[in-house]
Amino acid sequence: MKYLLLKHYRGGPAPVVDFAPLDQWAPEKVDAHIQFMRDFADKLVETGEFVDAQAVAQEGAFVRFDGEGRPPVTDGPFAETKDLVAGWMVIDVESWERAVELAGELSSAPGPDGEPIHEWLEVRPFLNHAPSGGE
Repeated sequence: MKYLLLKHYRGGPAPVVDFAPLDQWAPEKVDAHIQFMRDFADKLVETGEFVDAQAVAQEGAFVRFDGEGRPPVTDGPFAETKDLVAGWMVIDVESWERAVELAGELSSAPGPDGEPIHEWLEVRPFLNHAPSGGE
């Protein structure tokens, strides 16, 4: 079963550890944080549980259809959008329990002081089928 481990800049439950945004960390602390995530992904490659991981730039816009023959409508970027999604990891594991276990481990990435940041990660299963009208 595939799961999405979604990293947020903000927008989840109240943080356990209050820390500055990544762009305010010392460069070596950013490097340590990113290396932790790379090492975590490498471990999952070895176990066959890794599918994909990406960081997401803060820039972007909302886009929607505005009618046949008309250009798409864009709006933004919005601060609230930039603050939400930081990146994701897709894993392929045997159970919800394993997905939660891995999310908990990833949550221990080091922060600006080198200590675990206890980051909240959103864990969401991928749908195995299209939902019906009743789902």
